[in-house]
Amino acid sequence: MNPGRFVPSPASPSEPGANTLAGEALITHFMETIDTLAGLVRQENELLRAGRLGQAMQLGEAKAETARLYLADAIQLRTHHADLSRIMPEKLETLRKRHEAFRSLLQVSQTVLATAHAVSEGIVRGVSSEMARKTAPQTYGASGRPNLPGRNCAPALALSRSL
Repeated sequence: MNPGRFVPSPASPSEPGANTLAGEALITHFMETIDTLAGLVRQENELLRAGRLGQAMQLGEAKAETARLYLADAIQLRTHHADLSRIMPEKLETLRKRHEAFRSLLQVSQTVLATAHAVSEGIVRGVSSEMARKTAPQTYGASGRPNLPGRNCAPALALSRSL
C-alpha cells in the first residue's frame, strides 16, 4: 500500500473513512508534501531575492513533481473529507492550520515573483530605450530641442532565456 493514498479497509468497503491508519497516512503524507513544497518555495524566493534566476529556475522540476503529489493528496482528502472529519477531526484541524500557513507563503511568493518580473521588465525596457536613443539620428526640431527617437529607430532586441 502506498502510504500517501487513502484506501478503504477490506472490512468496510462502503465506508472509506473507516480505515483510520490509511486516513492518518494520507494526512501525514499531505503534511509532508506541504512542508516539502513550502521548502522549495522558500528556497526559490531566497534565490529570486538574491537575483539568482538561473538557480531558481532549476527548482522548477522538483516543484512540479511535488505540486503533482500535493494535488493528488488534496483530491483524496476532498473525496474522503466527511469520513475523516468524523474519525479524526483534530488531525484535520492541524492540517487546515498548516495549509493556511502554506497559502500565506504562496501569497508572499507571488509578490516576490511579481517584483522580479517588474524589475526585469524595467531593465529590458531601459536597455531598449537606450539602444533606440543611441541609434536614432541626433536632430533638432523647430523649437531647437532634440527630437525624440521614433519607435521604428531601435534595432531588434533579442533575449536569451538560458540564464
